[in-house]
Amino acid sequence: MAGKVRHLINRSGRYHARVVVPKDLRGIIGKTELRIPLGGDRREALKLLPGAVTQIQRQIAVAEQKANPNQQRNSPARFPLAPDQIAHSHYQQRMAFDDQLRNDPRYSAVGIDDLLVQRLRNAIAGNANDAELGELVGAQIERFRAAGNLDATLGSTEWRSIARALCQAELEALARSAERDEGDFTGAPAAPIIVNAQPPENASAPVSIKQLWKDYVAHRQQAGFMKSGTGRQQPVIDRLIKYLKHNDATRVTKKDLLAWRDHLMGDLSAKTVSDVYLSTIRSLFSWAVENDVLPDNPAASVRQVKPKKQHTRERGYVDAEANKVLKASRTYRPNEDERGYVREKSHLIAAKRWAPIICAFTGARVSEITQLRKEDVRKVDGQWFIRITPDAGSVKTGGYRDAPLHPQIIDEGFIDFVDAANPGPMFHGGTKQEDYSRKAKRIANQVAAWLSKSGLTPEGLLPNHAWRHRLKTQCRELGISDRVVDAIQGHAGKTAGDDYGDVTLKTKIDAVNKLPLYDLS
Repeated sequence: MAGKVRHLINRSGRYHARVVVPKDLRGIIGKTELRIPLGGDRREALKLLPGAVTQIQRQIAVAEQKANPNQQRNSPARFPLAPDQIAHSHYQQRMAFDDQLRNDPRYSAVGIDDLLVQRLRNAIAGNANDAELGELVGAQIERFRAAGNLDATLGSTEWRSIARALCQAELEALARSAERDEGDFTGAPAAPIIVNAQPPENASAPVSIKQLWKDYVAHRQQAGFMKSGTGRQQPVIDRLIKYLKHNDATRVTKKDLLAWRDHLMGDLSAKTVSDVYLSTIRSLFSWAVENDVLPDNPAASVRQVKPKKQHTRERGYVDAEANKVLKASRTYRPNEDERGYVREKSHLIAAKRWAPIICAFTGARVSEITQLRKEDVRKVDGQWFIRITPDAGSVKTGGYRDAPLHPQIIDEGFIDFVDAANPGPMFHGGTKQEDYSRKAKRIANQVAAWLSKSGLTPEGLLPNHAWRHRLKTQCRELGISDRVVDAIQGHAGKTAGDDYGDVTLKTKIDAVNKLPLYDLS
């Protein structure tokens, strides 16, 4: 689990350095806390944080001097730092300052003083007296003193240790600057006093994106979601890690995700990028923040604009199209090879025969029909109905619902088919419950592909949704309440009022029985 970085906060996607003002100084400063904005990029904010904290601490130290004018100069530091922590902080500040300077066109005329480099090396080796150390880093020592980070007196062993540590930080910063002048921005400090420093801010421990995703899925499935697995979302995680070239969630920034989004647009539609890829990462990181795994969500404001879908015709089958599909379904015969063998599986043949007509009268999703088990077809008070339940696979609303079977489905011989079927799934060969949803979706997609390839589904229609649109249209023409149709189809209510009261099975039966017969002659 990642620890929060001390003094770093995120507010609405923007980072700030934040230090709480001691109670006894709030009257002088006039605030309970002090903040300095650090921008929207987390990595950049971490670079700027040490300098910003030092600046705030200096304000607090000045206020403390005003409150206690007679305080001794060598009184205990309010925000004490060890020599390695001071060196680490100074190095980070110098690197952040170097970034800023390179945006100034005058910077190209600035060179590195070779004599200064040698003097710093001598100081690090201990070959410099107090006066020489003061010339090299005395101003920096006083800056950290003003911020309340040290109270060492000039010439003391502690003071010299701090001075030598700052010389090492200066030398490392000059080395990075020289590398950057040659176009190399990959350099990192080599001095142990900086590399092994324990910064006052608790740096975030790495968080595996892969493990984070596993934990998120387990949590969702425990709550009853994602029972159909992660087949659609897993590629999102894999592609993100491949793009980033690392597996650490704490290193992911908004800038990274914006660049990834633009990269995805090279081979994916705007809708897929928005509704699948960015949505998955946004939900994952949001969960991580809610569970204190990550301090902030870099994907919170990353969006992809989607073009508004243009409809050039009805979204459901019209009468002639519906009749054509149902006739083809009723008379479907699988192809035989040259030796008279049928290679198509019996489950798929059955799905092509029965899924279209059941969808036509229930408005169910095709995958909800292809996951039906024999025990899901029931009869109560002389009326046949199907129970669409999470026990059989995936149900978008999460709960079960009962959908009456229209008399024409019965007349077509569906109950005879059910009676002859083996217990368990009737339209796929899954033997384990955890496989039901995946196998049902595969069969549903094969049915949709058959309809499209056969020219039975006109261009512009989605085979797996056209029946849902059609049933809604039919019921409105018949004056059947949308609330009743939603209960049959499994649509969530649009208002809080829709959650009150129940749509009984009798109400559904009365509605379904009003639907006209299809001409299948």
